[in-house]
Amino acid sequence: MSDLLKLIAYPVSFIMLGYGAMTILGGHITPGGGFQGGAIMASGAILCILTYGLKDNPFNLSHTRMSIVESFGALGYIFLGLVGLFTGGSFLYNVGTNLSGLVPGSLATIFNYPDALHAGIVPYLNIVVGMKVFIGLTTLVVLFYGVTKLQKDYIDDEEID
Repeated sequence: MSDLLKLIAYPVSFIMLGYGAMTILGGHITPGGGFQGGAIMASGAILCILTYGLKDNPFNLSHTRMSIVESFGALGYIFLGLVGLFTGGSFLYNVGTNLSGLVPGSLATIFNYPDALHAGIVPYLNIVVGMKVFIGLTTLVVLFYGVTKLQKDYIDDEEID
């Protein structure tokens, strides 16, 4: 890729990561949330993968790191769902808001998100879903990019006339 593209892609990808994180963290009060923010963050990582390649990528997305982040997102989602199941009687019951009065007060204060709108566990769910979507979409592009390099069906250093 050209040097100009490499110069621009790196800061733009970090801006996209920040915007995706902002979308995830504000998803309980604004349009957006975990999926949308994770997709925005994945777009930033994909931009760097396509610009720098897999080996020179500044994100250093190894298989071990990606599987750890994706496993943490899946386990966090299951954990939050089971907390709602055991305390509120249904999977993903919003423990922080405790609308039905089923959850003890001490447990409800642990999951009470410090926000004026009292979102409960929804912001935490947005965070774990955002992590899962970010790594899932990025993994797809890494796999497609790797398969393309194995088949040698791409033009990397040649200029198109």
